[in-house]
Amino acid sequence: MMHKQISIVGSGWLGLPLAKNLQTKGYRIKSSTTSKDKITLLEAEGLIPYCFTLGTENTIIPDFLKDSDILIINFPPKRKIEAIEKVYPQQVQQLLQHINDTQKVLFISSTSVYQNTNGIVEETLVNIPEKASGKAVLAVENMLRKQLKDRLTILRFSGLIGYDRLPGRFLAAKKKLSNGNTPINVIHRDDCIGLINAIIEQNCWGQIINGCAEEHPLRSVFYTLAAENIGLTPPTFIENEKSPVFKIISNKKSKEILKYSYKHPDPLKLI
Repeated sequence: MMHKQISIVGSGWLGLPLAKNLQTKGYRIKSSTTSKDKITLLEAEGLIPYCFTLGTENTIIPDFLKDSDILIINFPPKRKIEAIEKVYPQQVQQLLQHINDTQKVLFISSTSVYQNTNGIVEETLVNIPEKASGKAVLAVENMLRKQLKDRLTILRFSGLIGYDRLPGRFLAAKKKLSNGNTPINVIHRDDCIGLINAIIEQNCWGQIINGCAEEHPLRSVFYTLAAENIGLTPPTFIENEKSPVFKIISNKKSKEILKYSYKHPDPLKLI
């Protein structure tokens, strides 16, 4: 592998471990943050830090992208922002206007772009997002696909879990929750990083790929055990609920085209 440079937008729960992992593979990493306080941390990790906030005027983005072979866009839409369906694409467009004709882009997307089908969902499904955040993400996907075409790969992750992100806290002590008897879709951070590595190493561009654990335990079983295992009060769910709604995210394509083997295929073994 030739040593290349990668720019990563976002140095949070996924972005920082990803940057450190790619660095061990010989890549030179430019890492962005919106917090000046984090610059020292990034420098201590041997990363090249840039501090900027998308959606505001700044002149640092061209330098952030300069000489990078790949840009990884790894920040989700902030759900509490009004008009997020408009704001999020504008933020990403601020990056796009400085991308040259050879740079490749990996967009970390979300399976929130899929509607509930009460069945298995693959990448070929025509998307009809049900929430504003999903609509915002899909708008960015479409914008990127229009401009970048085969220089873009979209990686759609299910719910992120692992390490300090303990699912037992998410629903602990809540009462009479719906959809207890529906399957869940989650992915461990190790597999997120593994899939990203596979895409880069295999030069896999022009694709849309789902990232999700192999197994899909029932929501009630998973969150009850997750809460109990960290000493919290488990949630309760509506009994004999009629007409539950769900989707089962397929990871078949990620295994076929990337030959990827999931490190954490069974979410129940993570709690």
